[in-house]
Amino acid sequence: MQDLPLPQIIEKIRFIHGMMKMQTKEVLIIDGSYGEGGGQVLRTALSLSALLGRTVRLVNIRAGRSKPGLQAQHLTGVRAVARICNAEVDGAKLGSQELTFVPRAVPQAGSYTFDVSEARKGGSAGATSLVFQTVLFPLLAAAGRSQLTIRGGTHVEWSPPFDYLKRVYLPTLARMGVQAKVHLKKWGWYPLGGGEMTAVIEGTGGEEGLRRLPGLTLTERGQLLRLRGLSATSNLPRHIAQRQQRRALQVLRERGFNPRIEVMTDAPSKGQGTVLFLWAEFEGVVAGFTAYGRLGKRAEEVAEEACHQFLAYYDSGAALDPHLADQMILPLALAAGQSSFTTSRITEHLLTNVWVVEQFLGPRFKVEGEKGETGQVSCLLPAAVL
Repeated sequence: MQDLPLPQIIEKIRFIHGMMKMQTKEVLIIDGSYGEGGGQVLRTALSLSALLGRTVRLVNIRAGRSKPGLQAQHLTGVRAVARICNAEVDGAKLGSQELTFVPRAVPQAGSYTFDVSEARKGGSAGATSLVFQTVLFPLLAAAGRSQLTIRGGTHVEWSPPFDYLKRVYLPTLARMGVQAKVHLKKWGWYPLGGGEMTAVIEGTGGEEGLRRLPGLTLTERGQLLRLRGLSATSNLPRHIAQRQQRRALQVLRERGFNPRIEVMTDAPSKGQGTVLFLWAEFEGVVAGFTAYGRLGKRAEEVAEEACHQFLAYYDSGAALDPHLADQMILPLALAAGQSSFTTSRITEHLLTNVWVVEQFLGPRFKVEGEKGETGQVSCLLPAAVL
């Protein structure tokens, strides 16, 4: 150690001291079947384990799903966070319903490549956006810039599409001082995947870990400034994207909106797929809505699905769309000071994410409203453990 620069010596001493303290704590056991019982329990637990240097054991991982346990996307997330904090991991294999994760270092900035297809023979369309969200906050806590390449599904069901990260999620986090940018190189659809996104994350951590983010109040959305959309297809007839656009314009104009919807019929991909993504920019917030095509689903149905999501949100008067609401639980729990937001629908995902965060940090949130209805969420206490 005597040959190391002084800052690295200090960091090593700090880490060893932290590990000694950690070893006096009980291993935190998280029941992966709680609440919504999906992969979000795993992702949030991994992020917090890396941030806090806390050993976590997950049991009953995705127990209620048709394919329980770790699938390719989840296994990629485990391996990704483990690389970032040099974790010792037991149970990291496809189908595993139990996992022990022991961080051995503070998160390290660097250049990383994570490929979901490597987790399963024959490849996978596991969501790149969910891998990104799993490593985002640990890398924000690292000292320096990180560059990521993530390969897999960029536009797949049950996950935020790349466009949501770019247009909704990261612009909202930017209001808290988060500096991260994403770029789409290739589109990945179910079932082939093969998409690729890159990201740059500006870590602002140091010897004290994650720089404290300011709190955020998002209870009023203000006036609608712009309503935009993207109707995109890969390796399909041009008329599909055009019909999606045409029907979306019709539905939204009938309600008095004047959207601008771009058509993209040559999204570069090795597979076939179609999506309509809408995003609404208000004075105070941004919201996003997604619908995918599939065999036997008419282009007009895709358009109507995305439009009805937007209209339900708009009519609620709330600030955050239901997907952004559950994705903001972790950053607001890590922020200094109080935060609050309203959402168009309190979901099981949101309530489950609150529960996972509070297993690590203790009571933080007050949720007002019934599941499935409009409500308000408040983060009442600053996290003092980071």
